[in-house]
Amino acid sequence: MKIFLAFSLLLSSTLFFTPLNSEAKNQIRILVVTGGHTYDKPSFNEMLNSLGKDISSEVVEFPAAYEQFLPENRGKYDVLVFYHMWQKSTPEQEKIFADCIREGKPLVVLHHSICAFDEWPEYWNIIGGKYFHKPTVVDGKEYAPCSYIHDIHFTANIVDKKHPVTKGVKDFEIFDETYKGYYIAQGAEPLLTTTEKSSNSVIGWTWQYGKARVVTLQSGHDTPTFQNENFRRLLKQSIEWSYAGIRAYRAINPS
Repeated sequence: MKIFLAFSLLLSSTLFFTPLNSEAKNQIRILVVTGGHTYDKPSFNEMLNSLGKDISSEVVEFPAAYEQFLPENRGKYDVLVFYHMWQKSTPEQEKIFADCIREGKPLVVLHHSICAFDEWPEYWNIIGGKYFHKPTVVDGKEYAPCSYIHDIHFTANIVDKKHPVTKGVKDFEIFDETYKGYYIAQGAEPLLTTTEKSSNSVIGWTWQYGKARVVTLQSGHDTPTFQNENFRRLLKQSIEWSYAGIRAYRAINPS
């Protein structure tokens, strides 16, 4: 009787907890890193909530965010999403930051995040691009200070409609801030382009940094973009595609 009762309790516990654990296991946990730039938090958070039940989010701000790049904290999230314009870093912080991504933490980079870390060139290598605030030489080429213009209506064109990030998205209109003159690393794969004259032609790309897939989307300044259904879809599919890369790597190279 005691054995039967113990078995019944164990079976009941298993049946009760399995659905919860299964759902949590399949969920992609994103860590959104902010700091160094103001933004409309309610509409930004609404965009994050719109990504669906398969993606959960937590927002952390620099400089506290550096703690999350430590090896003991990397297992708490699956994908990094940058929405910051932070500038200050120490050599130790730079190392744990770069190691976190190089060793496989997927990354999605939004808007003014390409303006961050003016004095840390490895960051430019991590994201595959950089908006310059002053004349800067990269790979022997001198770049003038970049420019920006707020509140521009323009068309975002899809380069590869079969890519997992852009699949199902057609060319779309967007109302956003444009950047012009920024650096994009050789070898970056264009995802989005525009003919808007106040912008670089390439406004979205994929990149590889170590074991990590990286997606950079130049748009994302304010509420109109946060509410744009095409941008939301691009963000969701960027998160999913970048995460799929490290899952595939771990399947082939289990540790």
